[in-house]
Amino acid sequence: MTREGARLRDDRSAPARPATSRQAWVALVASTLAFTVCVAAWLGNGVLVTFLDASGAMPLSRMHISWLVGAPVLTGALLRLPVGMLADRYGGRIVFTILMLLAAAALYLTSFAKGYGDLLLGSLAFGSAGASFAVGVSFVSRWFPPARQGAVLGIFGTGNAGTALTAAFGPMLLGYLTAQGTALEGWRGFPRVYGALLVLTALTFFAITREPRGGALAARPLLVRLAPLRNGHVWRYGLYYFVTFGGYVALSQWLISYYVNVYALSLAAAGIMVSLFSLPSAAIRIVGGWLSDRLTPLRVLRWALGLSVVVLVTLFPPRMDISTPGPGVSALRGGTVTSVSEDSIGIGADLYPYATARVQTRVALGLGGMEEPATLLPRSTLVQEPTVAVGEQVSAGQLVVKGTTHIYFQANVYFLTGLVVLLGLLMGIGSGAVFAHIPLAFPTEVGTVGGIVGVLGALGGSVMPVVFGYALSGSGIWTSNWVTLFMLALAAFVVLLTGGRRDRNAKSPTAVDPDALQ
Repeated sequence: MTREGARLRDDRSAPARPATSRQAWVALVASTLAFTVCVAAWLGNGVLVTFLDASGAMPLSRMHISWLVGAPVLTGALLRLPVGMLADRYGGRIVFTILMLLAAAALYLTSFAKGYGDLLLGSLAFGSAGASFAVGVSFVSRWFPPARQGAVLGIFGTGNAGTALTAAFGPMLLGYLTAQGTALEGWRGFPRVYGALLVLTALTFFAITREPRGGALAARPLLVRLAPLRNGHVWRYGLYYFVTFGGYVALSQWLISYYVNVYALSLAAAGIMVSLFSLPSAAIRIVGGWLSDRLTPLRVLRWALGLSVVVLVTLFPPRMDISTPGPGVSALRGGTVTSVSEDSIGIGADLYPYATARVQTRVALGLGGMEEPATLLPRSTLVQEPTVAVGEQVSAGQLVVKGTTHIYFQANVYFLTGLVVLLGLLMGIGSGAVFAHIPLAFPTEVGTVGGIVGVLGALGGSVMPVVFGYALSGSGIWTSNWVTLFMLALAAFVVLLTGGRRDRNAKSPTAVDPDALQ
């Protein structure tokens, strides 16, 4: 860190924060648990919609399903900015509580849905739970001194594990409520259970937490509060978060279909693989924040994005199962075909051997239970077939045995999952680094800036699956999603390396120069 950066950390104008106390840790734990419940409810709609369609309780078209899954994600994204501003103005404790109660009411009303239209309205309404991140960042950051901001916000960010909890336990809850599919109307209890959990969480949160001293900022004109929108640094943070957090959310949804289609895994097995990605990715945000406190956030983010680009390149090669012309056998001299056996052809006095199935395997690691053995590296099989018959006259140089090379490649599922988990860990570290930087650069506008950045990150989570779908449709290759994500990550990495010092002329009134904190 530069000397100037250290000075800015110590001397910048910021609201007074109380020394770390027991109540501060209570606020952190309560906010993290509340955020976890909000995320579980926010993304639980995907589990419910999938069940309604698959069970026949409410048949839905593919278009309906895509809209219903994306609706709460979109609402949560769009509400993060205004909700973050409200938290800055009125305090995170009251705003967080009201937000959870409103989402609970929307979930309860959703349980009375009679068709697609009702479900869509309910999904849009309880999607407000997704805006809880901006509130929590504003609330938690005011309880802790700057030196602990990274680690503390990293701990709060682990609430994203609510995604994995819903994916793991949501289907079990639906099975219980519907008597394992024999009483389909029992699905209506699913949103009610989540709603009741939100109410209980809201009341507990309000009862055990307190607003920090100076937690609500003085009233300021709207244009002043929106001043960070004119700062190019804010939009760059949004780009980084679009890739890191947005990529995390997108892959949490996309990978189930990826495993099912590419590896023919069951939904249950695919869910386990996805949980191996999502749980560590959420938990390691703590490490991203902790490292940011010690190495500076942008340095951590540079490493996280740079290594993500490298990992994504290794995921490019698609599963291949193709046939292409291979080496054949040609007659050296003209003559009459005298014999055609299983492994040779006789032409005059010459004998031409050939292979019916010569296997050339570099590395083959079989996986039990799969229809075809997966391989770590490509495997090729050469098959040669005669193209002439006994008694046929051939000329010199004529092809008498046709060769076909069969190439098969399907990366070992465990090896691929290891790479995916590594990518998720890097995304989690990067996400933690982004939000570790915000309280340092914008100490009096954490809710507003966190809301803007959160909006862009959540939009990434809702937009990327759609882009992945178009890429798959256009290319017909499942690994096109890795190529798409690579291009986004590379763009963010280039911006991080080249654009960090370009926007010194349009800062919000209270912003510290983020470049000085590198």
